[in-house]
Amino acid sequence: MSVQPRSWPAVPEQTVVVARAAFPKGVLAIRVRDELGELFADEEFASAFGVRGRPGISPGQLALVTVLQFTENLTDRQAAIAVRGRIDWKYGLGLELTDPGFDHTVLTGFRQRLLDHGLEERVLALLLARLGSLGLVKAGGRQRTDSTQVLAAVRSLNRLEFIAETLRAALEALAAAAPGWLTPLVDEEWVKRYGARMDSYRLPAGEDKRKAAAAQVAADGFRLLEAAWATSAPRWLRELPAVATMRTVWIQQFHRTIADGRQEVAWREEKDLPPGRMRLSSPYDSDARYGMKRGLGWEGYKVHLTETCDDTTATGLPHLITHVATTDATVTDVELVEQVHTGLDRRGLLPGEHVVDTGYTSAEQLVAAKRDFGITLLGPLRADVSRQARTGSGLDRAAFTIDWDNQRVTCPQGVASTIWSTCNERGRASIVVRFPAAACHACPVRAQCTTSTRTGRQLMLRPREIHEAVEQARTEQNTDEWKERYAVRAGVEGTIHQAVAVTGIRRSRYTGLAKTNLANIFAATALNLIRLNAWWTASPLDRDRTSHLARLDLTLTA
Repeated sequence: MSVQPRSWPAVPEQTVVVARAAFPKGVLAIRVRDELGELFADEEFASAFGVRGRPGISPGQLALVTVLQFTENLTDRQAAIAVRGRIDWKYGLGLELTDPGFDHTVLTGFRQRLLDHGLEERVLALLLARLGSLGLVKAGGRQRTDSTQVLAAVRSLNRLEFIAETLRAALEALAAAAPGWLTPLVDEEWVKRYGARMDSYRLPAGEDKRKAAAAQVAADGFRLLEAAWATSAPRWLRELPAVATMRTVWIQQFHRTIADGRQEVAWREEKDLPPGRMRLSSPYDSDARYGMKRGLGWEGYKVHLTETCDDTTATGLPHLITHVATTDATVTDVELVEQVHTGLDRRGLLPGEHVVDTGYTSAEQLVAAKRDFGITLLGPLRADVSRQARTGSGLDRAAFTIDWDNQRVTCPQGVASTIWSTCNERGRASIVVRFPAAACHACPVRAQCTTSTRTGRQLMLRPREIHEAVEQARTEQNTDEWKERYAVRAGVEGTIHQAVAVTGIRRSRYTGLAKTNLANIFAATALNLIRLNAWWTASPLDRDRTSHLARLDLTLTA
């Protein structure tokens, strides 16, 4: 299939007449075409298609169809039907009323081409570039970021179900790819145990029976793996995704030992399991991970949305999403700050102030954002967690006077430190400061300062630039002025709610991190069109709700 880039056709006259009659006030698809014209040019997607072969459907039009699909949370089949039967979509795409459209599988192929050629961000970038040329989005100003969980498109399994379903998936793949090779290995018991999905069975009752069932599954799995890795087995069997996934799961979940000449298989203890970021949680989505946030656990991913948040009444501009990032569920928010800033810098949309919650702030990011991008990272820093600071009655770091030039610290009693040593603590540059043990033991306020019976007080400091930035930030975040500036962050919760309610962003449509991220980018682009449509028509994004009782009171008052 090839693409011969061409300009979108003008909207056919008959389509215009019928659309204006059917929608005299306009709707989103019609208004997008009228206001933005040819939003996604074919040339922008040409690298994903060949130059020879039968011409395919316009990729620019497919991009718009996909975005419109997400504005209404439609499936591929429903979106293809809308292209064939809806007047407003035909208007937006510039199609004749008699245009037959295309098969829904074309949308699947289009998304895959975007992933294969690194064009997953192109749709959002093109929209933001167009809006930038219209002055609707610009660098500087204020932006805010928040994240929410995304459930993977797989069933959540307990540990026994997980290993059994992993083995069953591998057997299914081998039965389809190499039935002749698998037949001698399979017996009647295997068919009985793994012939149907694990959610079709009732798990054994009792801990002992479940351990026995797990041991049986583990032994069966090792038998299959040994056969697949035997020298007589075809090498390509090991490259089947389901078989490779099973091998990884067995390495992560079990260990084998030799005792009295017998081989024994056992679960790995919690301390022997690999870190959560490496541990597979589903045989059908190798990118999904188990994450925890505020006591809530889920298997899947996390999406980070960044939007403009300048005062609309002052600027007259809508709040628009400028960046989307998707990670697995184990990645912390603070790890995304630099990625967000780099992405915004690449689009020429760096804010002057970036408003985030505690999860995104750290001493390093506070300094790096200002140094590398000129951005003020506005968010509450975590409080000092030392014992002295927690009790409120001890002598915390703020009680000590630091002489950075002479590398000396003086305590509240006037005693100077004797040791100033640089070190690396958990990968971070730090400074260790120690006071003489003799002076600390004789100190009248020793109980408020340290509990050490052998050494004197010890302080752990960050480099001067970071230390001073943290102290200044902690001082400022207790002021009313700072709290008033930070209040704008609450609005991002509404964006998360809109993304969930309109596009279903909290549940992935597809398996794999790359496809989930692509879907989230299309969802963010769709939300921008919805917000633009509301801004063009001066309509609120959400209707005001008045209860029946309040309405009755208003009637009586009138």
